[in-house]
Amino acid sequence: MFDNARLERKIDRLERKLDLIIKHLGIADPSTMLDYGEIDELIQRGKKIHAIKRYRELDPFASLLEAKNAIDARERKLG
Repeated sequence: MFDNARLERKIDRLERKLDLIIKHLGIADPSTMLDYGEIDELIQRGKKIHAIKRYRELDPFASLLEAKNAIDARERKLG
């Protein structure tokens, strides 16, 4: 039904919209509360599963899917 590139574009648009809503409401961005240094290092070393696990340790309320999506987005940002 959808190809991956189209889904990624839709997700990117949704993330931008959510960022605008968070900013408008004056809510602290939860992604800025986490120290991504260790997570970034794990991603760059190709240890994505370890990065997801570390994300969940830093944010115990994140579901596995939320953590995976956050790491995927972080991976895209890192290039």
